[in-house]
Amino acid sequence: MLSERSGTVPVAAMVENIVGCKWSLRLLDQFADGQSRPSELLRACPKLSSKVMNERLRKMLRFGIVERTVFGAKPPLEVVYVLTPFGRRFVSILDEVRKLQAALDDAAMPAPD
Repeated sequence: MLSERSGTVPVAAMVENIVGCKWSLRLLDQFADGQSRPSELLRACPKLSSKVMNERLRKMLRFGIVERTVFGAKPPLEVVYVLTPFGRRFVSILDEVRKLQAALDDAAMPAPD
């Protein structure tokens, strides 16, 4: 899955990995809306389990889509996730996909054969 030239994961593989999970998309929507704490994310996605959320967040961390910051030296700690500059660009790709789907749904574009 690593790109031979750069030693990084190809963007197409990232899209496939992230878009393949409905929870990843919902989490990215929450990040775009300014949600950043795990408890906020869980409240915004009622059927999402903390286990699945943590798996998705770890994957997004690995891909460089979000970054994690911990505030405080001892419990209770505050953990915040934010989109990286790359993550913001990644979300803009997903926004374009949504716009394309909306255009097809509104019949503003002819559907592909």
